Amino acid sequence: MDKDRIEKAVREILYAVGENPDREGLIDTPRRIAKMYEEIFSGIDQDPAKHLEIYFQEEKYEELVLIKDIPFYSVCEHHLVPFFGKAHVGYLPKDGKLTGLSKLARVVETVAKRPQLQERLTASVADAIQNTLEPYGVIVVVEAEHMCMTMRGVKKPGSKTITSAVRGVFASDAKARAEVLSIINMK
Repeated sequence: MDKDRIEKAVREILYAVGENPDREGLIDTPRRIAKMYEEIFSGIDQDPAKHLEIYFQEEKYEELVLIKDIPFYSVCEHHLVPFFGKAHVGYLPKDGKLTGLSKLARVVETVAKRPQLQERLTASVADAIQNTLEPYGVIVVVEAEHMCMTMRGVKKPGSKTITSAVRGVFASDAKARAEVLSIINMK
């Protein structure tokens, strides 16, 4: 990450909007933004699958593993403003091939920490799990509020965008998919 270049660009943006980047309240803003970008874009060039440590369970558990309400924050690549919400990630293990629960949340976090589209985020999480764990199926549902719809443009705060990605058995078996979706919607 080229933080010096970001700082220079932020100074130019401040000039372009009619501000003085040398006034007291803005002097450190370019540095702060560069540091923030380093953090919120730390998923660029990272493989989310690296988090999916695989272990085998002797009992060969082959029932649903679902983590609901994984919070995430990302940045829309169209306007560079945040979108945030929660992800629900489930899979049906095959042959006792499991991963740690926190590893699924780390996959979501890694994919979210790059300029992103919600649709791509959803599909990327599902693909990383499907390709690495090779389960019977994967389902990912993402609910998010987009600041580009809240603070600009149409200005509709509280509106949610919901995307889903289904792989394997969840793509081919409507009953299995409906069961998982009903569990996700349980309060």
